Amino acid sequence: MDLLARVQTLFTSSITLKTQALPLLAPVIVRAAESMYHCFNQQKKILSCGNGGSAGDAQHFSSEMLNRFERERIGLPAIALTTDSSTITSIANDYAYEQVFAKQIYALGQEGDILLAISTSGNSPNVLQAIHVAHEKQMQVICLTGKDGGKIAELLYPDDIEIRVPSTSTARIQEVHLLVIHCLCDLIDRQLLGAN
Repeated sequence: MDLLARVQTLFTSSITLKTQALPLLAPVIVRAAESMYHCFNQQKKILSCGNGGSAGDAQHFSSEMLNRFERERIGLPAIALTTDSSTITSIANDYAYEQVFAKQIYALGQEGDILLAISTSGNSPNVLQAIHVAHEKQMQVICLTGKDGGKIAELLYPDDIEIRVPSTSTARIQEVHLLVIHCLCDLIDRQLLGAN
């Protein structure tokens, strides 16, 4: 096996997908960033969730908001629901793993907040439950998905936003999700701070 050739193949696959996804995703990313800016501007917050690599992406987004992205600014209210191991394990133990995000949204979510839900397959049961509760709390849902959107695509309301990566490879989807998150962070900052 030629490992160098394999690395070149992986880079090329990632670049090709990003290039193909650009015209499809760019307008949707802009809509999502505008919604997020409006949310922050109304003194509301963004709750984020996902599993595995998507949990890491949820935390990545939250950290860029709470701290800073590439420019100095005040912290913005964003909470990753994936980080509190005591809360997650108690909910999973006492109720079910499917409830680990939903119960947190019941406690923390308010009308006008946004749920950033991340699932490469669109079928994660705990993310689906999170979306149900977000809707009950009159929160907008912005989701990052892949493949065919899965069951998440069927749950969304007209004012929700799905950013669906056109791929069936989990690794490639996650790579685009990270780029989307960085785009959202950049666009939020541009709306808050201006172009410079």
